[in-house]
Amino acid sequence: MSVDFTPEQQQIKDSVSRLCRKFDDNYWLARDRDGEFPEEFCRAIADEGWMGIAMPEEYGGGGLGISDAAVMVQAITESGAANAGFAAIAIGIFGLNPVVVFGTEEQKKRWLPPIIKREDIACFAVTEPNTGLDTTRLKTRAIRDGDGYIIKGEKIWTSTALQSNKMLLIARTKSEEETERPIDGLSLFYTDLNRDYVEIRPIDKMGRKCVDSNQLFIDGLPVPKEDLIGEEGKGFRYLLHGLNAERILISASMVGLGRCALNRAANYARERVVFGRPIGMNQSIQHPLAQSWAELEAANLMAFRAAGLYDAGKECGLEANGAKYLAAEAAFKACTNAVMTHGGMGYAKEFHVERYLRESLIHRLAPISPQLILSYLAERALDLPKSY
Repeated sequence: MSVDFTPEQQQIKDSVSRLCRKFDDNYWLARDRDGEFPEEFCRAIADEGWMGIAMPEEYGGGGLGISDAAVMVQAITESGAANAGFAAIAIGIFGLNPVVVFGTEEQKKRWLPPIIKREDIACFAVTEPNTGLDTTRLKTRAIRDGDGYIIKGEKIWTSTALQSNKMLLIARTKSEEETERPIDGLSLFYTDLNRDYVEIRPIDKMGRKCVDSNQLFIDGLPVPKEDLIGEEGKGFRYLLHGLNAERILISASMVGLGRCALNRAANYARERVVFGRPIGMNQSIQHPLAQSWAELEAANLMAFRAAGLYDAGKECGLEANGAKYLAAEAAFKACTNAVMTHGGMGYAKEFHVERYLRESLIHRLAPISPQLILSYLAERALDLPKSY
């Protein structure tokens, strides 16, 4: 098996890297300070046709695979955009996969082109304050009302809601008591984010200030039946279909972030002279950075192995989750090593590595914790009893 880029993938990397040079570290440092959403960056991505890289050509997308999208997001994070650059456009890359796979032809024509052109901006309303990773126990209700639904509930950690006019929303159309399994009562909608019925409260957080994370309070949101994706009660299964792709893209993006931090650390180690010699001559500096290089490259192999399986239509749950775990841990460690290599200056914003470290924590935690991934791998790869 080879994970070398094809000529077309190398062209994707070169083109996206060239675009990202217009949005350098100082651009992202400014956005980290002022919290302004990076709309110029998002618009540049959309204008050059990258937003719909993995969506079907007949709706204006690129018609390419997850491997190609992974090349793209890795180029973005490796440029210094870090997690902010990835998160600002993530749902536009692959978030509407449930619509592509399970939507009607009319829904695809109505919803996909505006997302690809960035005429619409969407957010992903899944997680709830009191259920966390136990997604099958979600409490938000969608109650039938004539030809449509009325939705009431709460969501949390909904990124880009402040920018969005659309949302992909999962809600319970049947109570847990009415179903044999909790999963059977969940339905998926793609609908207007109508602020007359949805209160958005931004969460003041540790990193990625320019890409908002929010709590949503939904009170009586009317949703037409035309906004239901697929069948009632199958929404969670529709989400599951796209989870492996999400894990793969996150993995590739985290490798890019780790590489970015590592390159900055190596450059600093070559230039910083203490006791009459560059600190990069010291093995106490060399070894942690070398170890991070090896860990990032190993994670990258797993990420693109999973991407290749996904694009071939093969089962890749183990590889996708393993890649997410390895990449998140390796990126966090590389960013930590980069801060430590800079010494006191690693704590200074002007050297950027502290921003990388803060943003590396996001996908170490989310959308699935390392502990839950390890439990999944223990069960599925090692045939150990389910622990949760």
